[in-house]
Amino acid sequence: MTRRQFAAGALAAMVSGSALAKTAADAPASADPLWFVDPDLRPEARAIQAMAGPGSDLTRETLPMVRRTMEALGGQPLPDVPVRRESVPVGGEHPDVAVYVINERSPPPRGGGTRPAILHLHGGGFVAGSARASLPVMQALARRLDCLVVSVEYRLAPETTWRGSIADTYAALSWLHAQAGALGVDPARVVVMGESAGGGHASLLAIAARQSPKLPIAFQLLVYPMLDDRTGSTRMPAFPIGTIGWTAAANRFAWGAFLGTEPGGSAVPSAAVPARLEDMAGLPPAFVGVGSIDLFFEESVVYASRLIKAGIPAELVVVPGAFHGFDVSASATPVAQRFDAARTEALRRALQSRA
Repeated sequence: MTRRQFAAGALAAMVSGSALAKTAADAPASADPLWFVDPDLRPEARAIQAMAGPGSDLTRETLPMVRRTMEALGGQPLPDVPVRRESVPVGGEHPDVAVYVINERSPPPRGGGTRPAILHLHGGGFVAGSARASLPVMQALARRLDCLVVSVEYRLAPETTWRGSIADTYAALSWLHAQAGALGVDPARVVVMGESAGGGHASLLAIAARQSPKLPIAFQLLVYPMLDDRTGSTRMPAFPIGTIGWTAAANRFAWGAFLGTEPGGSAVPSAAVPARLEDMAGLPPAFVGVGSIDLFFEESVVYASRLIKAGIPAELVVVPGAFHGFDVSASATPVAQRFDAARTEALRRALQSRA
């Protein structure tokens, strides 16, 4: 097992704990979550289960360790893909937000030649993760697709709730469009993408930007996105969904930290939760990918279905027997590589097309 795979498994185990036991208690004695896992993924799922134990729930007390574990998922930036750190004004009383500009050509090509761009929002349940840790993955993607990537170091909860992090991502998108000429970017081919909480942030950003003609988003790529605060609070998943990796208990804590209030209730602001959006009109086309036993399975399927019903092109990929973050912890498996290929092809099509 590589350091990256071990760290991914450790994070998943950190947030398993009692939620797994409570869900399994209602199942037949013979039921084993591993039975539902794709055979290629079972070794990693078994390792995640083995690392779960008493005191492993996600809480304010364990959050610092979770953040350190997420940082361990990263690595040293690739030496052959340029990266620079930029400080972007957010406005008002907000501090500047850091962004990493990846695979920039300096100087930009003359004669009107432009490239597409991806605005990337990292995962981590709204409470952990970093753009810095995602640099090697984003560098590899930028090189693979010959595009620019801007990865956003948005503020985390509970230190900052949803208004602050949405302000950060919106400022980053505004900066990318304002600097498109200097960066050699085609503003009609800007894509937003994110995984897990980053997928939730990408969705929220697409919602916030749809009223601004100056901030077009050509496509949103949502990888097992975190979309609905009611999952695991007022809406409990059926066994074995959410029993391996990210669990209902983790979700309740993370959404509470992000919202600044208890998740699932009527007082939750709809502007903070993509799944609570009533009108889907005007949103960009989407790719939504999720595993069939991921805690976010149902909300991902519902969100993609709502986009389609609103007349918005959306591709939904459900990976049978896959748990949350399987493509990271088991990246060498055929099932993870097929998922990565589908995701990459969706990005390639979006980046090549013009609005």
